[in-house]
Amino acid sequence: MICEKMKGLVKGSSAIRAMFEEGRKMAAVYGEENVYDFSLGNPNVAPPEAVKDAVMDLIQNEDPMRLHGYMSNTGFESTRKAVAESVNEKNGTHYGAGNVIMTVGAASGLNVVFRSLLNPGDEVITFAPFFAEYRNYVANYDGVLIEISPDTSSFQPRLDEFKARISAKTKCVLVNSPNNPTGVIYSAETYRNMASILEEKQREFGTQIYLVTDEPYRELVYGDIEVPFVPKFYKNTIVGYSFSKSLSLPGERIGYLIIPSEVDDFDEVYAAMSVANRILGYVNAPSMFQLVVERCLHETTDISYYERNRNTLYEGLTKLGFSCVKPDGAFYLFMKSPMEDEKAFCEIAKKYHILIVPGSGFGCPGYVRIAYCVAYETILNSLPAFEKLAAETL
Repeated sequence: MICEKMKGLVKGSSAIRAMFEEGRKMAAVYGEENVYDFSLGNPNVAPPEAVKDAVMDLIQNEDPMRLHGYMSNTGFESTRKAVAESVNEKNGTHYGAGNVIMTVGAASGLNVVFRSLLNPGDEVITFAPFFAEYRNYVANYDGVLIEISPDTSSFQPRLDEFKARISAKTKCVLVNSPNNPTGVIYSAETYRNMASILEEKQREFGTQIYLVTDEPYRELVYGDIEVPFVPKFYKNTIVGYSFSKSLSLPGERIGYLIIPSEVDDFDEVYAAMSVANRILGYVNAPSMFQLVVERCLHETTDISYYERNRNTLYEGLTKLGFSCVKPDGAFYLFMKSPMEDEKAFCEIAKKYHILIVPGSGFGCPGYVRIAYCVAYETILNSLPAFEKLAAETL
């Protein structure tokens, strides 16, 4: 018999994954080309050629005992140093290898943070809409997720409600920008005001509140738009990053945490996260792909592919009468459901072989997420199906 806590997690298992599995079954029946699966944020642009070159060179020329062996919990020093230098170059910071921990993707990085910081009953505040798995990551350590309601006019964080809901139990604030599921980028003004509120509340309660920023989409930005670097606004910031999207390597599970030296109790926090990286079962981030990304820190995938998908899908849906947020980053459209019950709308969409994800899973009912990291032909071929869906629901 499984534990009671796991029963709840199984029951609330990700709607995204469930939709993805349903899409596979539909493709077997109707043909993959006749199913328009927008459920999963799985990059479909190939990694840069430099990634393959790095893999081949390492396999052929690196000492196999180093390439496939253990290292420090925090990762290879050379990789951490290279990551720090890359971040410094982009943001004018002064980090070193001792500010970086290599992680098994961004998800493990967040779990490392919460395992290190949360006592049972501690609160983590996040802003709807948010990545649905945040609920599980916080629950893993008996924390309490506090959801700030969405501002559907801009999808920037609702800071008045945020300020009102900070309490003596607030330990972390979790932000994600560019955002999944909206593609919205939080502004410098938003972070400046958020930092002011957090500093005020730390003084009021005599506590430390850590701002945790989840940034797997940092490089997926369209146009000349800056993604603010959050530690510049608030010293108690911990940055989580993943190469899953920027280098199209989701299955390799490689990312990092940055813990700035300015963070309160830095030595204790860094040491705790180093140990958490091991005791959560990761031991250390994958050895070979630490060395791969070390060589590819200036590489990015071709986001023009995603931009073309975004523009074609956004223009097609809005012409049909749907209301969408035009994203500045990531690879999702967040569309307003024409029906009050967006889950019912998603069920009707299946009639036309369209798979989209209800917004209630992201803390924002009444909307649906459409992941456009798919073949361009899928975008084009789906528009007649969306036209039929519009005729039935608008």
